[in-house]
Amino acid sequence: MEKSREFLKKIGMPIGDAYSLPSSEKRFRDGAQYRFEVPGIQGPGSMKALLEETERLGLTIHRVTQTKGIMMLTDEEILKMVDLASQYQVELVLAVGPRATTDTSASVNTPEGQRMGYRLRGQEQIVRAMEEIRRAVALGCHSFLVYDEGSLWVFNEMRKAGEIPESCKFKISAHAGHGNPCSGKVLEMIGADSMNPVRDIQMQMLASLRQGIDIPIDVHTENPASTGGFIRHYEVPEMIRVASPIYLKTGGSVAKNHSWDTSDADARQRAKQVSLVKRMIDTYYPEAIASAKGSIK
Repeated sequence: MEKSREFLKKIGMPIGDAYSLPSSEKRFRDGAQYRFEVPGIQGPGSMKALLEETERLGLTIHRVTQTKGIMMLTDEEILKMVDLASQYQVELVLAVGPRATTDTSASVNTPEGQRMGYRLRGQEQIVRAMEEIRRAVALGCHSFLVYDEGSLWVFNEMRKAGEIPESCKFKISAHAGHGNPCSGKVLEMIGADSMNPVRDIQMQMLASLRQGIDIPIDVHTENPASTGGFIRHYEVPEMIRVASPIYLKTGGSVAKNHSWDTSDADARQRAKQVSLVKRMIDTYYPEAIASAKGSIK
């Protein structure tokens, strides 16, 4: 194994999982180590309920992510969500709509086909994904959740060519199934601005992933029942220490699945979950630095 480890070192990659759990010295542009992201907010009603509740609780969140797809929202709904994001100083992330689970193939619903994740089948789906981005940009959204590596590369080429604003950002979903530094490096090279590794990534793997890439890592602090339902609140302080800059994806355990249609009551419960994670940080890693409200770049 030594020759393989030496070659990985030669090309700038970790030689294995980082069992020593070294502290990360990398930070967000504002010098912070962590930010909060609340996923699964599917429309303006639940988004408003979430933001009002976090404000009432004195919490700061930095990202709100919709996961059902831009194509499932009306123009009016997108405009309302963009307005709410501006009003409450959070980053709004909209998901690209075309995906395997809504394609005309049943493959993803089979035990073998599930391995494809949410990736796209056929070039027409790439074209439709491009149209999703163009539509959302025209309505004022500049951040997107991406499930397919090929579409990520195309979106980045669009950004470089001036087809969409340079300010557009792309985060790769856990549904793409990545969990090692080499995969993370590829995603970073083709335009990812942050990446969400597999939900059950272990701490030594997370530390190694941080050694291999510079972009923020989005980590689930808890999960819907459909992806295990496990809650990692006690691990959060160490996640921050070894993997910063990190987005703490919190509130998922409220949902039964990734595309759960979050109600207003669910949204308020997601805010409570953020407060529980914040308590863990304040208790076990109080010196950790969070981004201030409105720090979303």
